[in-house]
Amino acid sequence: MKLALGPVLYYWARDTLLDFYQEIAATPVDIVYLGETVCSRRHNLRLQDWLDVAAKLTAAGKQVVLSTQVLIESESDLKSLRNIADNGSFMVEANDMGAVHLLAGKMPFVAGPHLNVYNDRSLSLLATLGAQRWVMPPEMSGAMLAPIQRMRPAGMETEVFVYGRLPLAFSARCFTARAHNLPKDDCQFRCLDYPNGLSMRTREDQPFLVLNGIQTQSARTYNLIGELDTLRSMGVDVLRISPQIAHSAKIISLFRTCMDQPCTPHSALLQMDKLMPDGMCDGYWRGSAGLEQSHISSKT
Repeated sequence: MKLALGPVLYYWARDTLLDFYQEIAATPVDIVYLGETVCSRRHNLRLQDWLDVAAKLTAAGKQVVLSTQVLIESESDLKSLRNIADNGSFMVEANDMGAVHLLAGKMPFVAGPHLNVYNDRSLSLLATLGAQRWVMPPEMSGAMLAPIQRMRPAGMETEVFVYGRLPLAFSARCFTARAHNLPKDDCQFRCLDYPNGLSMRTREDQPFLVLNGIQTQSARTYNLIGELDTLRSMGVDVLRISPQIAHSAKIISLFRTCMDQPCTPHSALLQMDKLMPDGMCDGYWRGSAGLEQSHISSKT
């Protein structure tokens, strides 16, 4: 199995992003996804900047994929999408069907997790359009993945989201701006104040959701490090880690160690316990409520 680092979902300062990817170049990750997928107002790095980062990561031995925005809302968004699709050097992750349309028949692409592929027929259609890898929707269970794996087209790689706050929903509204009584078009880039998102808690002061601009995430961190043997036996090709502002290199290292040599799930989870902002969950994988934890991850 290969290890991938997904696109940064939060809004980080330019220097923070550049320093982050300089650190990632030295980690044992095989694939790195680059680009802004959440909000078009986040442009501390322009396309040429992303291409420069991509070139450096490629020189460090990483496969680079450029990710597209999930929610296309304007002509300027379309222009950015077209420029990414026409980059001419790097594979593209299509996160909406508009991107698929632009890429179909022109170059191989990755079918991103937001295309909502839930059966082998949809996957076969994407394969005919040029998809070479697909990313399982994070809310899909292992039981739902199994039959798709058996029926997937020849040559199609499967990637599974195994670590990070779950991307639950997108909206045309910006919830972070709304929390500060600001309009979306004059948000004052308040997302910069929340490098891991704006946490929402219940009346009982329990972590509930995270607001990330127009995206809503889980508060708990989805973590399938205890399912590596199952994922391998199912023929999963790539495991995706979603970046967080701290400890991403350590998390990558722990996954790589457990992928390459025997590692008890409980031991790995104990090491990761303090690396996650609001605890862990794995319920979606088991077909239960997303915020639930298995007995492995709930041991103390």
